[in-house]
Amino acid sequence: MLHQLPKEPPSNHPPSLTPQNPLNHHQSFSFEQKYRNTCNLLLSLTHSRSLSKGLQLHAHIIKSGIQTIPLISHHLINFYSKTQRPLISRQIFLEAPTKSSTTWSSIISSFAQNELPSLALDFFRQMLHAGVRPDDHTFPSATKACAILSRCDVGQSMHCLAVKTGFDGDVFVGSSVVDMYAKCGEIKNARNVFDGMPDKNVVSWSGMIYGYAQMGEDEEALRLFKQALQEGLDVNDFTFSSVVRVCGSSTLLELGKQIHGLCLKMSYNSSSFVGSSLISLYSKCGVIEGACRIFDEISIRNLGMWNAMLIACAQHAQTDKAFNLFKQMESDGMRPNFITFLCMLYACSHAGLVEEGKHYFELMKQYGIEPGEQHYASVVDLLGRAGKLQDALSVVKEMPIQPTESVWGALLTGCRIHGDTELAAYAADRVFELGPVSPGLHVLLSNAYAAAERYEEAARARKMLRDQGVKKETGLSWVEVGNKVHTFSAGDRSHSKSIEIYQKLEELGDEMEQAGYVADTSFVLRKVDGEEKNQAIRYHSERLAIAFGLITFPPERPIRVMKNLRVCGDCHNAIKFMSKCSGRIIIVRDNNRFHTFEDGKCSCGDYW
Repeated sequence: MLHQLPKEPPSNHPPSLTPQNPLNHHQSFSFEQKYRNTCNLLLSLTHSRSLSKGLQLHAHIIKSGIQTIPLISHHLINFYSKTQRPLISRQIFLEAPTKSSTTWSSIISSFAQNELPSLALDFFRQMLHAGVRPDDHTFPSATKACAILSRCDVGQSMHCLAVKTGFDGDVFVGSSVVDMYAKCGEIKNARNVFDGMPDKNVVSWSGMIYGYAQMGEDEEALRLFKQALQEGLDVNDFTFSSVVRVCGSSTLLELGKQIHGLCLKMSYNSSSFVGSSLISLYSKCGVIEGACRIFDEISIRNLGMWNAMLIACAQHAQTDKAFNLFKQMESDGMRPNFITFLCMLYACSHAGLVEEGKHYFELMKQYGIEPGEQHYASVVDLLGRAGKLQDALSVVKEMPIQPTESVWGALLTGCRIHGDTELAAYAADRVFELGPVSPGLHVLLSNAYAAAERYEEAARARKMLRDQGVKKETGLSWVEVGNKVHTFSAGDRSHSKSIEIYQKLEELGDEMEQAGYVADTSFVLRKVDGEEKNQAIRYHSERLAIAFGLITFPPERPIRVMKNLRVCGDCHNAIKFMSKCSGRIIIVRDNNRFHTFEDGKCSCGDYW
């Protein structure tokens, strides 16, 4: 927590620019001119991020004896901050004999901007102990550090201090507080500060939009973005990035395209932040070719763009392209991080490439990245899907960290795919030892029992869900037409075109049966007679959505269906026949990946 605000310190006026020994007027002028030229050159090199030339200038500054002037120290700290050398910034700060509020602000900013938030807060406390009052430059950097650490408690103390010192009305301080609360998930606090601000800038608007997007409140995020545009706000690449991500998470392709057009109009299309969001948008909406085009058009790519493209390839079964991108990334000098390897493990898992997955898992250690529980879950998923369940169990038992819910869930998924109910029961017992778990794991266990026709055990697993007051998630599928989303559930007859939809399904069903389709009713996981099973499986939500697409979209347009749960095996087989009989391209996104069906085949190769 922050300490009580110190008393007002003496004014920190910059010291005289002249050396301690008196100089005549001509000497003083020369020294001051040299000082100003040095400041201007430092600013120029900071802007160009020229490290080599900056190092030469720094040596010249030391030789000239002007490094002790506070403003020179400030510029040097800022230069090394912008060139990502924050520890050199710290050394300059420590060697400065006189530290003004500007010097303190510079070093705190250097740490915050270079992902050293703990040091930023530590130096903020030191500044208070030194009797230096924080200002409108210090607060934004300190609150940024709180946001990075997700330390809302410290951020609240910072907010209180800003109120106490009268800086809460400053637009930059207020905006940084909004951004901090939003990134810490305290959306109500963020909105209270936002609504109380007399003036708002792009940071405050963007912070609120990001906060709503992060909390899944997509409608409010889009409403705020529209309001910002109506009020003439000069939005930036961070604003666009947040809004595009909202469109991607909600699979609003048409709206996303409109915002993409706005990005082009305002020249933000070349931003790597916007680029990674656009890649994610087009990928999540089933337009992988759009994602590839965005990636190819942006020449300067950050790590976020590479990772976004890798996961897009993995989800769309373009595993070879993902491997090639990883090699290109390494050759371009971009260092992969833990997310990069999650993408590669995911790609291997959903393509059944066990040896390749093991290679990337080992490669992590060569890059000095310690595998986390998500990486172990991916390896267990890789082995489980490939039927190597005992190997997967060995990985779980030999993990150096405690297996989490996601790790056991990956093993349960493998058990469900390969019908190993005994191992599933063992995994479930270990899961329950963890305490309260997500409904998804209970559903996995219930489905595994039901698939083996052990209905009593399946009922018991479902009862545990009811006892916890949790309901199984309803399977939904949806299709976007224009800017409207049409949603369907299994057996749904509430749609205005319900009669046409069911007629289309009946017609298509006859053609499919003539082409050789036979329903696999083992995917109906409840005890009912054969005819009822046939009826239950025929009207799953994705089939209704596809039928709606068939009667709505022109023949040349692919039908894109989004689904919140995993597509069942029979529906996957049925959609292959649907694509063959209708002559249409059908793209289905379930909660794992994309399936592109064309002429009776699926891009996943029946391995998902």
